[in-house]
Order: sequence, then structure tokens, then C-alpha cells
Amino acid sequence: MTENTQTPSSPYSELPTSYAPADVEGKLYERWVERGYFEADEKSDKPPFAIVIPPPNVTGSLHLGHAFEHTLIDAITRRKRMQGYETLWQPGMDHAGIATQNVVERELAKEGKSRHDLGREAFVERVWQWKGESGGQISGQMRRLGDGVDWSRERFTMDEGLSEAVQTIFKKLYDDELIYRAERIINWCPRCLTAISDIEVEYQDDEGELVSIRYGEGDASIVVATTRAETMLGDTAVAVHPDDERYKHLVGTEIELPLTGRRIPVVADGHVDPEFGTGAVKVTPAHDPNDFEIGQRHGLPNLAVMDEHAVITVHGPFLGLDRLEARSAIVAALRAEGRIVAEKRPYTHSVGHCSRCKTTIEPRLSLQWWVKVGPLAKAAGDAVRDGQVKIHPQEMEKRYFDWVDNLHDWCISRQLWWGHRIPVWYGPNGEIVCVGPDEQPPTGEGWTQDTDVLDTWFSSGLWPFSTLGWPQQTDSLAKFYPNAVLVTGYDILFFWVARMMMFGLYAMDGTPPFHTIALHGMVRDERGKKMSKSFGNAVNPLDWMDKYGSDAVRFTLARGANPGVDVPIGEDWVQASSKFANKIWNATRFAMMNGATIEGDLPSVEEMSATDRWILSRLNETVAQADAFYEDYQFSKLSEALYHFAWDEVFDWYVELSKTTFFAGGEPAKASARVLGEVLDVMLRLLHPVVPFVTETLWTTLTGGESLVIAEWPKDSGFRDAGAKSEIEGIQSLVREVRRFRKEQGLDDKQKVPARLDLSATALAAHEAAIRQVLRLQPEGDDFSATATLPVAGATVALDLSGTIDIPAERARLSKDLAAAEKEKQQAEAKLGNEAFIAKAPDNVVDKIKGRLTKAEADIARLTDQLAGLPQG
Repeated sequence: MTENTQTPSSPYSELPTSYAPADVEGKLYERWVERGYFEADEKSDKPPFAIVIPPPNVTGSLHLGHAFEHTLIDAITRRKRMQGYETLWQPGMDHAGIATQNVVERELAKEGKSRHDLGREAFVERVWQWKGESGGQISGQMRRLGDGVDWSRERFTMDEGLSEAVQTIFKKLYDDELIYRAERIINWCPRCLTAISDIEVEYQDDEGELVSIRYGEGDASIVVATTRAETMLGDTAVAVHPDDERYKHLVGTEIELPLTGRRIPVVADGHVDPEFGTGAVKVTPAHDPNDFEIGQRHGLPNLAVMDEHAVITVHGPFLGLDRLEARSAIVAALRAEGRIVAEKRPYTHSVGHCSRCKTTIEPRLSLQWWVKVGPLAKAAGDAVRDGQVKIHPQEMEKRYFDWVDNLHDWCISRQLWWGHRIPVWYGPNGEIVCVGPDEQPPTGEGWTQDTDVLDTWFSSGLWPFSTLGWPQQTDSLAKFYPNAVLVTGYDILFFWVARMMMFGLYAMDGTPPFHTIALHGMVRDERGKKMSKSFGNAVNPLDWMDKYGSDAVRFTLARGANPGVDVPIGEDWVQASSKFANKIWNATRFAMMNGATIEGDLPSVEEMSATDRWILSRLNETVAQADAFYEDYQFSKLSEALYHFAWDEVFDWYVELSKTTFFAGGEPAKASARVLGEVLDVMLRLLHPVVPFVTETLWTTLTGGESLVIAEWPKDSGFRDAGAKSEIEGIQSLVREVRRFRKEQGLDDKQKVPARLDLSATALAAHEAAIRQVLRLQPEGDDFSATATLPVAGATVALDLSGTIDIPAERARLSKDLAAAEKEKQQAEAKLGNEAFIAKAPDNVVDKIKGRLTKAEADIARLTDQLAGLPQG
């Protein structure tokens, strides 16, 4: 695809007088997609750049976290495409086992049915039907945001190709004895009736009770404290620390477990903290992960006392009670027997809840499938340690190592119907057969397939290579694996990222799935609080897009994006970004109205004014800055640099300083018009990855080019002009000082004031017309009277304010302010001269007083000059 760089006549006439995002964004995006700009060609000889979208749930919709992450990825990929890379941004969605099954089950409940009424096969068909009709609304929302993904390659974790990849790696892991089946403690949701992963557990502070219970009698008694009295029915020991002298006489003996009539041993275990509580803990191996480990070390039995619904299954008086009902009943029974030593209500403690249905999680001993992660996790850690993979920001490496170096085996089975069914068959005589994708499952009487499905993270862990066609050796896999970078939130570093690292290294012969892991923070509200519907501060980004445009939302998110740091965002900031988009529109349109063009070569250095040379110098510095910030994933600094270059330097300084040149016409005007066109061309290219819609519209109008999506990324030409920079900085210093003075006098910036400028001793003499234009300074008349004189940057500006201010009142005001500044100086000097005070005062207090002294001295000098500039009498 090539660019047409012919400039149309009067291009600005094609642009509406004001920017309306709703009239532009949708049409532009569809044009980009129709023209195939985002499609990646694995046969191309361009260098590859591949990145995956963290697959959103098929049940989901675009939230600010998605919009934030997608904005960063889109900015990266748009720039890489402009740099000449064969760029693939791989889209797709996750089947989201529990979440999707819950959605469809709720739909069935409205019909008075459950999944069991349909049966497994019919229920799964119903889920696929829901997916086709209602799932994936996030795809349309991604288009609204401007995501430049290759839609022709869209994948779904349950599609045929990815299902083959899942079955292939399961078989490979099984054959390598890295997958096994065993009874272990897992997170169990009594509502969803499945094991869930750690990431699907949300912890919150709940109010409960802490009860202290006496086990045994007399000297052979021990007091234990618990928040879950109902689990005592499954206690199989009491544990104490081996060095705790209080209980050494009891270690190895048995004591009676209240209410049950059973006797349980007292064991010594190093896990027990003798300083916490009574130094003794009840051990319930079937209902607590730490207790399970103690039980394994001491050969304790595992006694389950609850079923999958968290209903008590043992001991007559409590049989059939829900766990919370049983808790109250058991405490009452213990109290009646005099076993309750202490009770604390309310007792606030952290409790795990299912992220899907908010039910309290029940640790439960269960027969599940597991991945032996030891060798996989070691490889994932080594890949970062030896530099194959870099984590950005680097300080996040420690968190990564803390996780992968201490990773427990991974429970991968889920008691659901929606998902990848575990490819294992059980025979009538205890046979177990794992079947690969090209193998036929065993048939005959008595053979059945495992009813569980795999954890969603199992399939999403294959995402960087399964989406490229693995296990087939495809051209896409050869071209785009490994990915260049993974951009994702630090909150799933341990879950999704670690699993992709383990699986990528394992399946792809030691080649990691990406070279760089760029971690970002979470989006929060303007006060730094987590966004949540329950907090009432959640925001639908589509509402902001409707109101302010997608560019405004994108720029706001990018502007807040510091690596690994949470991002506060409020509507005021989006509104400010909308003003920026409008400023780009209005100022660029104005520039085109005044002849800004890209036609012809740039004028020679000799043909350009100092203002022209300065802005071109700053343009190249900004290109270099932008490249450095992109390579370091410093989106906030990038956005700030582009914002201030565009608004402050191009529009507020260069355009304003060049107006007199444009008005005068001639060759200097033509030179400046070409320079301005060059600056706008490059500036719009630089801004495009972050704000693609407004820049595309303006750039194609200015240049006649086909699209910024396929335009060339700017390069730093190396042009710098220190002399011009110094000259313009002198103008800026003078203008700022005069503007500050005018503001102090209560004068509007646009109010015209007669002035005499003495610039002869400086390099500013050639810029007098521009300075007068910018400052609204009129030529001096015959009746000119200098009521204020400002010495600035070696020059002198005399202003006649006689018609605008009350001279006696102004003298009185300045005199009052001068007296206050002199008093402040005296007080600061007195404190700093007091040796006793200096000896005792903290350094920060002394520094603060020194700052007050410096400011007071500056104020005195300024006010004295202003008083001297006022006419006498």
C-alpha cells in the first residue's frame, strides 16, 4: 500500500468548523478495517511484531480497565506498523467457564429449569447458542475504541483449533508425568459447585466470631481458638510447636474432642506459631490447606464433614445443617457443656468469596487433576533471570520470582459442563487412558470419560502460540512466535502471565512466548479508590466516548499510564482531553487556512526565520523524545511531551509568533507556511497512535495521503539550532514577564496597551512586530507616557497604562505588598539567625524558612522595580 501525497486545493474547506467525534470515528474505523490495514501477512518479508490481546471474557463488556489496556496496546502496534513492521495484534475471547455457565444457568432458571433438566450435551449446545446470540458484545465496543486488531484472525478458546491445542498439551504433560490426579485441598464454591482458582477468590473483611474452646479435661486440656467452629467436627488432632514448654507433657497423648466422643492426638509441628493465641491450633485436614499439610506430615486421617453444598454430613444433632447454621448450633452446644472459654463478637477477619457469585469459599478436600509445576516454574523463572525475558518495570521482577519460585501444584479440573473436557477415559477394571487429538478414545462397555473440564487459565495459558495454529507448524507460528511484548496488568502477573511462560517454554522447545512483559496498574477513580459497582464509582467508558469522543478517553488513559502504577481517572480529565482534541482540530484548520502546506522541499536554513528554525529544532527533539518514551513504555511522559509540544509550542508560540509573517506575505510567508505544514504533518503522525481519529481526519486533509495507519513513522533528522532556540527563549521570557505584569494589573491578555520597546541591545530586535502581535502592544503615540517600565532579558518594555489603571491606587497597593514582603524577610532572617532555633529545628522546617526568605527577596526586587516604573506625582 502506498501513499498519495498530493495536497488538495483549499484542504481546510473540507473540514467542518468544529470537531464532532461521532461524525468521524465510526466511519473511519470501518474504512480502516475494509481496507485491511490491520491484517497481518505471514508471507511478508517485513520484520515481525506480534502482540496478543489479553482475551476478555465472552460474557464481558468493555470497562475502563479494558479501555486502558487496549489503548496502550493499540498505541504500540500503530507505531510499529508505521515503522514498517509486519504487525499482528491478535484478538480473541476467553470462554470463561464459570462465568458463562452461570449466565446461561440464570437464563434457564427464568424458564424454571436447571442444566440437569437439559442434560450435559443439550446444555452445552444452549451455551453455544447464547454465545452466538449474546456473547462477545465487547468486540463491537473494541471497534468504538479504535482497536487496530486483525479481525480476520479472531480466535475463541473453545474453537476447534484451540481445543486441539488444549488436548495436545494435556496429553504431552500427562505422558511426561507432569499431570496427575490426587486428593488435595482446593477452593470450593458451594454455589457454583466447582473448584475455583486463586484468582477467582476475592478476599474481604467480614464480621464473624472468634471462640476459644477447651479440648480435654484438667491438666490434659488445651484451649484452641477458631472462627469456624463447625469444622471442629472434622478435627483429627491438636498441634503445638515442638519447643513450646507449656504443652510438651501432652505431645504424643490423646485428648477428647468435645461433642463427638472421639479422641484425637496432640502433635508437635513447626508450622504452629507459639506466640499467636494460646499457641495451640485445631487440625482439620479435610477443610483447611495448612491443616492438610500438617496432616500429611503426621499421617492424620482426613475427615470430611461437609458435602459440596457446604451442608454438614456427620454427627446426628448437626446432620443436614448448612455450615452457618451448624456454626451457631455447635457453639451453643459447647457453651452448654462449659467448653467455651472466651467469645469475641464481632470479630473482623479476611474471608475468601467466589468472584462470580460472592458465596463464601469453602476449603475442601477433593479428588482433582493437578499440574506438577516444579520444573515448569523453574524454567519460567530462569527465562527472566538469564535475560531471555525482561519485566518492565524492573522492580516487578521480585514479585514475579516470589511467585514462580514458590509455586504450588496447580489444580486444573473444574466441576462444570462448559469448557474443555478432560481427555481421560476410565475403564471397567480401573484403567486410565489419556487420549490425544489424533487418537480414538477407548470404546466398549464400562468406559466413561472424566466429567470435569479444565480451568479456563489452562487454555488461555496457550494463547500466544495456540492462536497462531499450534500444534500445527504454520507459517503464522514461524513468523509471529514469539510475541514481541505482552502488555497486561500486574494483578494477573502470577496467574495468566506465569502460566503462559510455563506453557510457552514447555511447548515451544524452550522459547519463551514473548521478549518483554510490560506491566501496567489498575484504573481507579479520581480519589484513587478502586472502581466498583458496589462503591457507586464504576464508569462505563462508552458513556464517556459518546460524550467526549474515543480520542479523549484514550488520551486521558494514556496520559495517566506510568509503568506498574495505578491510574486515577475522572470525568474532568476526559473533558480536558476533549478540549485538547478540539484544540488540535481548530489550530490545524486555522493553519491550513493560512497556507500551511507540505508541497515542495523545506526551505533552506538561510531562507527560514529564527522562529522557523526553532520549531523545526523542537520538532526533532520531540520525535527523539517520543521514540525514547515508547521504547520504555512511558506513556504518561509521552503524552505529556506531545501535549505540551502541540498546544504550547506549535499552537501557542509558533503559530502566534508567525502571524505577522503570514500577514505580511512574500517569500518569508511561503517559507513559514512550508515549515508549518511540515510541523503539522510530523506532529499528527506522532499523535496518531494515541489519538487516531482526529489525527487521521486532519492529516489526510492536510497531505492528501491515504491513511496515517500506513504512513511512515517520523524520524529525527538531527537538525538542531541552538542559536534559534536561545533567541526564541528570549522572546518567551519577555512575553511571560509582560503577561505576568499585565495580570497583576488586572489587564486582560487581549487588551491593547501602548508600548515602547527597546530591543536594540538584544537579538530580539528582528522580532518586534511578532512580540507586539503576541502581547497586543500598540505603537507609542504622541501622547505616550511610560507609566511602567519592565527590564526583561536585556531589553526594556515601557507601557502606558494611564488609560487603564489608577496610578495612585496602584502605588498604594504595591507599597503595601512591598511592606509585607520586607516584614516576611525580616522574620525569616531573624529565625535563621537564631542559633538555638537552628540547632533544634528539623531540617525540613529550616528549609521551609529558607524558601520563604528567598521568595520574599524576589518579591521585594520585583515590587521595587514596579514602583520605580510608575510615574511620579
